[in-house]
Order: sequence, then C-alpha cells, then structure tokens
Amino acid sequence: MTFCTPEHLQSTQVLVVGDVMLDRYWYGAVDRISPEAPVPVVRVTREEERLGGCGNVAFNVVTLGAQASLLSVVGEDDNGNKLIQQLEKSGIHAHLGRDAQLQTTVKLRIIGRQQQLLRADFESEPQSEVLASLTRQFHSLLGQHQAVLFSDYGKGGLTHIADMIAAARAAKLPVLIDPKGSDYSRYAGATVITPNRAELQQVIGRWRDEATLLTMAQNLRESLKLDALLLTRSEEGMSLFDAQGVTHVPAQAREVFDVTGAGDTVIATLATLLGAGMTLREALPWANKAGGIVVGKFGTAGVTYQELFA
Repeated sequence: MTFCTPEHLQSTQVLVVGDVMLDRYWYGAVDRISPEAPVPVVRVTREEERLGGCGNVAFNVVTLGAQASLLSVVGEDDNGNKLIQQLEKSGIHAHLGRDAQLQTTVKLRIIGRQQQLLRADFESEPQSEVLASLTRQFHSLLGQHQAVLFSDYGKGGLTHIADMIAAARAAKLPVLIDPKGSDYSRYAGATVITPNRAELQQVIGRWRDEATLLTMAQNLRESLKLDALLLTRSEEGMSLFDAQGVTHVPAQAREVFDVTGAGDTVIATLATLLGAGMTLREALPWANKAGGIVVGKFGTAGVTYQELFA
C-alpha cells in the first residue's frame, strides 16, 4: 500500500483542464414573502466569491497539499479579472486564454437561512481559435505534471479533448475525467471517468439490479478502452469497475450539509493520489472519505491533508 506524506504531495503536480467559472454567493435574511409573487424576499447582508467549475477542482488539489496548474478560458471582462485574482490568491498556477467575445461564466447562488433558494447562471461559449491555442499550451505543460484531470461542465472549453487525452496517455500520465452529456466517445482512452448515477444513466440507461449494472458498466468501459469507471452513488458510496471486476466502498456516515462540489473533491483527491503513485484501488477509499468530509461543509470547499489522513 502506497502512503503519501505531506512532502510527497507537495512535489505532486496535477494539470486541471476544463471550464472555469466564478461562484458568487449572496447571503441574507428571509423575513417575509414578496407581495408581488409567492417567493421569499432575501435581504442580502453578505456577498462572497469562490472559484467554481474546474477552478474548484484545482482548489481542491492545492487544499490537499499538492500543486495544481489550471488551463482554461475566461472573458476579457470584470468577472474574468475577479477569477484571475481568486486563482492568484489560492496559489493555483493559471494558464488562461482570454476571449473578448466570451462572457465569463458566473453561477450566482442566493442563500437564505443556510438554504439555497435560487441559482442564476450567466454564460456563453469560447471562440475556437482560443481553444486551439490552449491545445498547444497543453502539450507544452504535460512534461511538468504527474496527472491530468479534465473537468467537463459542457461550456465548450474541451472541444479538443480527444487529442489531449491521446497526448497525455502517450506521455504515460493518468487521465481522469469528470464527464458531461450523453456521448462519452470523446473520452475514449482515458484512465478513469467519474460519472454520478444520473450522468451514467443518461449514457447506458437505467439498470434493474447490481448484476445488470456490472454488465452495462463493464461494456461501456471496454468499448471506450478505459482502465476504469468510477460510479459515485451519493448515500450508496462508490463503485469502481475495472479489469479485476468491481469494488465498492460504502458512503462515510455523516450529516450532509451541502453536496455542492462533492464530485470535484472526489476526482481532485483521486488525481492527486494517482499522481503521487497510488493505484486507483488504493486511492479509492481516500477519495470516498474526502467526499464524505466535504458534504459537511457549505458551498464549494476543499479537504486538507490533516482532515483526510488524520
């Protein structure tokens, strides 16, 4: 069993590629219902901004004690500037394309009485020439990293993902993907993909029982030439399908406060530990534990080395 010391993690570098966004939170008091419509009136008392999308994934890598590089595209707007400031503050090595036509993605969450009442998304898709320049930069960054993580939020930032997967695998690096959509053929050749239940059902359909799930998941894994498929199952834990069969880890029993970003924490922990030399099966229980810790926190958050390995 490989075990990671803090010093070992400090020298582990994960390259995170995907759709970066700004998570904006408005917190307030809810004392009345609006006279205009049957909705609560939130008197906003505090605002907060955090890294979202693949920015939160990279933040999870550095929170654990490793190093993260982030390759993405933002707009030449005020929100893009705020994102860059957040990245600098967090210690993430940012490699960002700027696109004058792009509206930097912002997810605004309005919170009252510690409950999310509303989410509003502001977004557009990046220009193809900016994405092509990212692919060139990706090739130049590969040699400095021990793992590559693609965080697909379906915002258009991963148009050239098939070429990137092939390059990373040719460089003998583990490739982890948080997938999106119903067509997984673009992820062919990756080390592992980490869909949740709803995401996997979109691709393979519903399953009647565990035996059916095993057959369907292994068929998908083999057709995509993946080393493994990790199904995250909320309160049912996680199931890892690989050439050895299936291994299951139960959920860590704890009070669930907020599931926002739990998938980011799981895949960031997996990527970091694979980069540090663990096998997928060795890293799995630690990633599961990290996910269990982060759902006890509010909003997008990370897990420290001490929290995970204490």
